[in-house]
Amino acid sequence: MKLCVIPARGGSKRIPQKNIRLFAGKPIIAYSIQTALRSALFDKVIVSTDDMAIAKVAKEFGAEIPFMRPNHLADDFTGTNSVVKHAIAWYEERGHAIDYACCIYATAPFLQIEYLREGFEKLVSSGKAFAFSVTTFSFPIQRALRMTANSSVEAIFPENVAKRSQDLEETYHDAGQFYWGTAEAFLNDLVTFSDISVPVCVPRHLVQDIDTLEDWDLAEKMYHVLKMMEDEQSASHRAPVEHRSGHRFRG
Repeated sequence: MKLCVIPARGGSKRIPQKNIRLFAGKPIIAYSIQTALRSALFDKVIVSTDDMAIAKVAKEFGAEIPFMRPNHLADDFTGTNSVVKHAIAWYEERGHAIDYACCIYATAPFLQIEYLREGFEKLVSSGKAFAFSVTTFSFPIQRALRMTANSSVEAIFPENVAKRSQDLEETYHDAGQFYWGTAEAFLNDLVTFSDISVPVCVPRHLVQDIDTLEDWDLAEKMYHVLKMMEDEQSASHRAPVEHRSGHRFRG
């Protein structure tokens, strides 16, 4: 069985009710739920939450809430791997064998089915323990600066200051969208960011961290621009096409 787990605890401090806050007209968690369901990759799409309001919204958009998450897994220090591990164990204790699981963040409105599917295919074909989304840094991290105690700046890697950008190695970071893994990998607490994982590269315009209200506003603006571009492309594909016969056809 393939299990999708969407962690969504209550009590967000920086953005109140973050997981069910309206994003471009609907609760942000709805995007993750609907993408997971439309992908047809999963036998179960569940939301792991300790919050009844989140559970209610999740059910309205098609997710299952087979249990309420225990309090010891709903504090500020619980990692998502622990949440997925708990969900896998819950099902297996009830006689359901889990082969693969995927953690999808509740705040991933840019998640695309094609990358989610690519992640599963890479996980299986590579024989690795995990497959997760990554994207490139927009600026060479080898030229990172730090603020010093006397309010000046210094290069963290001074040996790279004189190097050309194109001569520096391209670097990646976690895109914060999804984490495929074998059930065994989650249950055994294997380390995701290591050589037992395979990356799924997502373009930067489909990635936005949402940790503050400023992040949220930027993400909504990005989302509206992407939808506008998609609508324009759809309209161009539906435009009438002139053929030599003089008749108009719609593509």
